[in-house]
Amino acid sequence: MGPGAPPTPPLRKIRRYRSETLDYLLTDDYQPSDLAWMDMRTNPLDIVVGPIETYEDQLMGYKAAHETFVLLKDLEWTARLQRYAELLPELQRGLPVDSVYKTETPGTDADLGAYDVLYVSGDANAGSKTIAINLPNDEEVQLQKGSRRLQLKNAMRAKFDRILLPITEELIVEDQQASVTFDAFFGNTMFHEVAHGLGIKNTITGSGTVREALADQASAIEEGKADVLGLYMVQSLIERGEWTEAELMDHYVTFVASIFRSIRFGASSAHGRANLVRFNYFEDQGAIEQAEDGRWRIVPEQMGAAVDALSRDILTLQGDGDYDATVAFVEANGQMTPALQSSLDRLAEAGIPVDVVFEQGLGVLGLTAE
Repeated sequence: MGPGAPPTPPLRKIRRYRSETLDYLLTDDYQPSDLAWMDMRTNPLDIVVGPIETYEDQLMGYKAAHETFVLLKDLEWTARLQRYAELLPELQRGLPVDSVYKTETPGTDADLGAYDVLYVSGDANAGSKTIAINLPNDEEVQLQKGSRRLQLKNAMRAKFDRILLPITEELIVEDQQASVTFDAFFGNTMFHEVAHGLGIKNTITGSGTVREALADQASAIEEGKADVLGLYMVQSLIERGEWTEAELMDHYVTFVASIFRSIRFGASSAHGRANLVRFNYFEDQGAIEQAEDGRWRIVPEQMGAAVDALSRDILTLQGDGDYDATVAFVEANGQMTPALQSSLDRLAEAGIPVDVVFEQGLGVLGLTAE
């Protein structure tokens, strides 16, 4: 580009996003920054910066922590993912819950993309490392412009190879271990993020948004919703021939193996608590059972009904905005059982790491497990 030439469109979008981000530091108005970031979906280089997730606020679940991502888009993988956002309204109508809980129409202008992580800081580099991003969190922006779901492929691959496969060998029955595949792991993670757009954002009882009504319980119940509705999406799309990357049994077994991975982040984290609830719920429904050697078996004949039942319970709690009922549901299903604790102890004794660590420097992101 010669002297005086106008900046390329991606650079203009980054400059606008940067400008809006600087403005909100002075005004405390984050929505223009969210809207500007939604227009950056064609950029090969992406940046996410700001106070975003509220997981650390365990008092009310309102205060967000600052974080930064620098990401490089994988154009080939991204091209494979664009179809699924268009199917959200149809999938919303098919949710296994009373119609009053699915009257909202999810935005179809959602962006699905695969990226490699180049740099992270702040909340994104503290505690468990994310393998996907679903933003913005602003309900008004979601309804107006949809959302962007960014799959972090290099972080995902590191967790699959170094953590999920060793967990599978320890805790999944031998004849089902081959069903744990990266394609199923990638699909489950992707559809988890897409499923955040399903369901309901505002209560049907006049209690405001779901986040406001459920306060400190909102993050865990929303993560639980996205997990189980992601599996609902897989079931539906495989049945319609829209998703052919992995077999349904692969998704089921990989999904359960990954529950063990996420529970290890601890019951105090939104993701860990959501996975603990789901594990106990699925066991109660007969969708998973423990074998004599201590490993776990997935019962595919029961899994579909369990997915529908849990989806219905969570969507109802969110739509009603019933804080006390949500607390009771989490307490009833979120207890650590002796059998599950024994399984987690088995992973610790085998020396399987809980998470990966980012080693950053010289423009290269290294991923190690610890």
